[in-house]
Formats: sequence, structure tokens, C-alpha cells
Amino acid sequence: MLDKLKNLKIEVLAAIETASEAEKLREIEIAFLGRKGRLTEILRGLKDLPAEEKGKVGKLSNEIKTEIEIKIAAKFAEFETAKFDQLAETEWIDPTQPGEEAQRGTLHPLTQFIREAEKVFTGMGFTIASGPQIEDDFHNFTALNIPADHPARDSQDTLFIEGSENFMRTQTSSVQIRWMEKNKPPFRIIAPGRVFRKDDFDAGHSPMFHHLEGLVVDREISLANMKAVMEEAVRQLINPDAKFRWRTSYFPFVEPGLEVDMSCTVCGGSGCSVCKQTGWVEVVGCGLVHPKVLENVGVDSTKWSGFAFGFGWDRLVMMKHSINDIRLLFENDLRFLRQF
Repeated sequence: MLDKLKNLKIEVLAAIETASEAEKLREIEIAFLGRKGRLTEILRGLKDLPAEEKGKVGKLSNEIKTEIEIKIAAKFAEFETAKFDQLAETEWIDPTQPGEEAQRGTLHPLTQFIREAEKVFTGMGFTIASGPQIEDDFHNFTALNIPADHPARDSQDTLFIEGSENFMRTQTSSVQIRWMEKNKPPFRIIAPGRVFRKDDFDAGHSPMFHHLEGLVVDREISLANMKAVMEEAVRQLINPDAKFRWRTSYFPFVEPGLEVDMSCTVCGGSGCSVCKQTGWVEVVGCGLVHPKVLENVGVDSTKWSGFAFGFGWDRLVMMKHSINDIRLLFENDLRFLRQF
């Protein structure tokens, strides 16, 4: 039995010495020292030995086991040291080198635009106003001189709230009404915000989009004042070389009403899906405030006059950046947004 133990010691120490990786060393450890290992089996046979041999064999077995455990631990330490030595060669870090620049986000193009617009209009003396997105009939329609049979009131255009007489506002002109109810003229305000209409979602339309309405009420306001503000604002926001076309139009809350077309920046005037092949894009609806609108909010129309305007800034963003599909502004595709 003693010879068997000595031979086992020589065998296991040689195996440990030649082990080339930690996984192989773990196999050797299990094979010799595990619950079913060869040294364990020898120790289990001690009970069958004569009494005079048990002491000698037991002592030698424990010495061999301790030596093997020490050799295995030392070998594992060698593997660990070698691993970190290799890391020092292949994955070293130079703390003097600049780190990788973290990716930074940018403001959405719609947000960028409205901040620019607010800067332009406040530079002209306008105040920024806001109001609720859920509106009632008076502020969204009646006070704006929109008659009960006007198509804008039809459920095909307006998103009504189930179980309520209120609805999602179709224009931020309602903010103008709320402002005039609480403030006395003269004043200049803009009212940017989301508006909602039951519309198709295609290259040029969206059921949720953004309006920027404006209102000026003062003494002796004329179309010349309005024209100067409109053209200056659009040139600063979109294109300093923009060409304009003014057309008469009808809006219940202004008289006279006008629409302003700008030369299409997407196609350069040759015709595309954004300008509907005309070379022109409507950017602003405007006009002198109808006397009934002023009277509806308690403003004396014989002493005060004004002009109002409104445009969808989604479309102006499309003009500014030559975007041919409004859906790109709402799909949150990072490949698109990273351009801004």
C-alpha cells in the first residue's frame, strides 16, 4: 500500500507539472482528490488494513494529499498570473490617451424650429401665450366667428372626446380668444402648440401637427403692418431669399383674409409632392381681425384693430430642410434625426 501511494504521488505531481491550462488542472484535481478520486479510494481502504499498517499508510496519505493540494494551488496561481500578464500586453490602457467621445443627442428639428420662431417673434415685441389642448365650442369656434354650419365643425375634421361636448383643439387661435378675455389691448402674442384634426397620415398631412398662431391688436393696424411682419418672419426662419405670393382667401375670423405662398425650397419651384407640383407652398393664413371677434371678447372694434396669422410649423420645417415627407418628423428614426 505504501508503494502504491508513492507511485500515485509521482504520477499526480507529474500530471500537475505538465498541465497547460486551468481547466485541465481542475480535471486532475477531481481525478485524484475528488469524492471518487484515486487517493480517496485508497483512504477508504484503510479500514481493511492490519492495525500496524494503518498508522503508516494514514500518515503518508495525508502528507501526499497536502503536498498535492499545495502544488495544485501554486499551479492555479501561475495560470492566474499568466492571464493578467497577457492582459497587460493585449488590453493595456494608456490613461494619457483621450477617451472615446460619448454620443450626444440633439433637439428634434421641430423643437429647434419653434425655439428659433419664438426668438424671432419676441425680437419683434411678441409675447408667448399658451392654452389647453382640450377646448370648448366657444373658444375654438364661436368666438372666432365660425358659424354653426361651418365645415370646420364637422366630425370629419374635429376629434371629439367621447362622453363630452369638448374636443381636441383644431387650432391655437383659441389661445388668442383666452388671451383677449383676460388682457386689455394693445398686445402682440404668438401661440405655438399642438393641434388635432381627423386627417390622413401621408406625405403632406398628419392628424396631429403644430400651429403657431399670432395676434396683434393696436390702433390703426393695416395690411401693410401684417405683410411686413409675415415676410420678415418667414425670411428669418426659412429662407432669406424666399419669394412670396399673396392670395385673397376666406377665414371667418378675419376680413379681409389672405394666404401667403412661398416658393418651394424642396424642388426649387419645379414641382414635387410637397408643393403638389405647383412650385409654391402655402405657409401662412392671415388677415385683419374681424370686428365680431373683437366684440365677442369685449374689445371695442371702433377703437382697436388688429391682424392675425397662423401657420403649421411642421411644413415650414420641411421647407427649411428640404424634407419631402412629414411622417419623417414623427417616426423617430435616428438615421433621420441625427442629421439635425
